[in-house]
Amino acid sequence: MAFSGALTLTDLNDFITPSQACIKPVEVLSSPEDGKQLGTASTEIKIDSTGSYYEVSSSNPDTATSNGAERKLQQAQISLNDCLACSGCITSAESVLITLQSHNEVLNVLSANPPPSSPDHRFPVISVAPQSLASLAATVSSTSRFPVSLLQVFRRVQAFCIGVLGFERVYDTTFARHIALLEHTQEFWERKRSEDGARLPMLASACPGWVCYAEKTHAEMLPFIARGKSPQQVMGTLIKTWLGGIWGKRPDQIYHVSVMPCYDKKLEASRQDFYDEVYSTRDVDCVITTGELELLMREKGWDLSVPVENETAQRQPSLSGPDSGQEPVLPELVQHPGTSSGSYLHTLISTITRTSPDPLETSARTIRSSDYEEYILRNQRTGEVVFKGAKCYGFRNLQNVVRKVGKETGVQVGRGAAGRVSGAVRARARKMGAGGEVESKGYDYVEVMACPGGCVSGGGQLRPIAQASQKRVDEEGYVRDWGYSGVEMEDGRPQDTPGGPKWGNKEWTNEVEKAYWHDLPTPPPSPPFESLPETLDRLAVRVKVELCRPQDAANHACWSSAMDAEAERRRQEFFRTQYRAVESEVVGMAVKW
Repeated sequence: MAFSGALTLTDLNDFITPSQACIKPVEVLSSPEDGKQLGTASTEIKIDSTGSYYEVSSSNPDTATSNGAERKLQQAQISLNDCLACSGCITSAESVLITLQSHNEVLNVLSANPPPSSPDHRFPVISVAPQSLASLAATVSSTSRFPVSLLQVFRRVQAFCIGVLGFERVYDTTFARHIALLEHTQEFWERKRSEDGARLPMLASACPGWVCYAEKTHAEMLPFIARGKSPQQVMGTLIKTWLGGIWGKRPDQIYHVSVMPCYDKKLEASRQDFYDEVYSTRDVDCVITTGELELLMREKGWDLSVPVENETAQRQPSLSGPDSGQEPVLPELVQHPGTSSGSYLHTLISTITRTSPDPLETSARTIRSSDYEEYILRNQRTGEVVFKGAKCYGFRNLQNVVRKVGKETGVQVGRGAAGRVSGAVRARARKMGAGGEVESKGYDYVEVMACPGGCVSGGGQLRPIAQASQKRVDEEGYVRDWGYSGVEMEDGRPQDTPGGPKWGNKEWTNEVEKAYWHDLPTPPPSPPFESLPETLDRLAVRVKVELCRPQDAANHACWSSAMDAEAERRRQEFFRTQYRAVESEVVGMAVKW
């Protein structure tokens, strides 16, 4: 079983296991039968040879069984919504008792899907994250004479999903990520220009593990988390609403599957905020991990190492105006240089540098490891610090950032909803040195990811092939007892034997990084904004205009252009979300058994 970055309240590990808080005792009140001693049960539980449980009368269980006076007990299950409603754990239920977000569910829906001529037919669409493609490419390349690019793997995945599984469309999520980055940047400027300075620093919201953790343990951080949807959910909006309209399909007539590098994405798709009450459907119907997609391929006998026709052919994106009747061709595998986890920080740095009236210089500093880095933009003429941001991956680094942000903003950290901003003004430490240079400045932005190494090393990614490891050091550099942490070994052997934990290592993460960037530097430097294809932004603006329907639609040439109040309301609905503090109602020692 593979685990993503997560932890429990009492153990700062990057793994999670079922705890006492996950067990909900049920109290049954019934009056005792006449003639029976108090405390005597009227029924008994029997287990047959198949392991099924039956409730029979305790007075004469043999007669009850022969007369059929028995009741088969249903197996208790925990759904994703149950996990989201519970505050007993921190981030995710992962693969524990998840029944509606699996590759088997995908197969069941596809096999039961009526023919297209039926009114009950659902149009199947699948979207794949670039980090998942990188994991598949690294795995294939490790056993191939020549490296396999992301484009080649994507074409092979397309061929499998369309030719074998029966999907009608296969997309990658990079165009959705581009829209998410545009909205992310727009929100940052809104916060920056707001009179309420307490809204900064802005913290990234693309990682559902981090968001769920903040909702349940650091509610005081929620005002700082960006409201923009993640690329997965933006893709859900594009498919179910925008493309669905072009296809002539209602949202409930589309079955959208997402392939992600992380189990936490299953929980994100299950959030009530991403459920359409009108059509009773979710933006993303099912999320499977990279490992589950690979398992599907193995079950169907598909060899990902075998080339397919025209697998290196680039497809040019097409705008195809709304009145043309033609379906637009979405851009594929759009590169956003910076980090393999979305490049949220580097996109802001690039935008600020491009829009600054004075030339800026960028400096970077590693705090402890490559998972925690600071970036500073300074005015080359005055030396003033214009922007300070950080990249923070892994829960241990995340804890440090939460404390730092709390100290800088005057928020009481660790007191849940009791955290308050002092005086509604950020208590940023600004110490002026000689010549007026700012020696210390609080963060303006932090790119937060729960997994060490970022999204490319998510818990749903493929594990290293035949890689024995005796390492006792985890991805954040801490000594770990793998057995005590609940990490399963490759083939069930004891932890002291070769085989290694089924959790990525830095060497393998680097291989996935190389596959992600392919023939570019790892990672490549942020390019100037002008190098991005113009078609990308034009198509993004078309999406915005057609979904938000502003009154002056012809006057919108860029994503940041303001719209009328009703159009802005739709913008909030389609491209942003909200968060809620979850107060814990589970105290393990107070449970009555």
